[in-house]
Amino acid sequence: MKKVMTIFGAIILASVLFSSCTTVNKMMREPNVRVELTKNDFTLSEQFTAEARSTIIVGIDWSRLFMKKTGTINKDGGAARISLASLPVIGNVLSDKTSNYALYELMNNNPGYDVIFYPQYEVQVSKPILGIGFLMKKTTVKTTAKLGKLNN
Repeated sequence: MKKVMTIFGAIILASVLFSSCTTVNKMMREPNVRVELTKNDFTLSEQFTAEARSTIIVGIDWSRLFMKKTGTINKDGGAARISLASLPVIGNVLSDKTSNYALYELMNNNPGYDVIFYPQYEVQVSKPILGIGFLMKKTTVKTTAKLGKLNN
């Protein structure tokens, strides 16, 4: 019995070590404010909306443990991902990765655009277990933005 448990444990360990994780990231550029652009330089879309949900249990998002699909905005031509605090959000600092998941959904559902204009976020957080967020936290983020295509 002990030998069977050892073999079973080795199989589980090997499957965890050799399983692959996937991260998918979509990125759009935010318009560079140092260049003087007018509305005629873009073809603007109507307002698009996307929503993402996450459930964190004991500090881990189990549904995205091995595959994350995020979206970011490349600001001022830099190659690095921006911090959520530097997005143009008035009156709220976004600290949850669910907003990146919502941006991914917005870009994935509406391909062919070059820029995102001032995304807005509506965040709802519930902590159903005694109000303690570490045990369980459900976050829903709805992002709304206009997307633009640069005119040639």
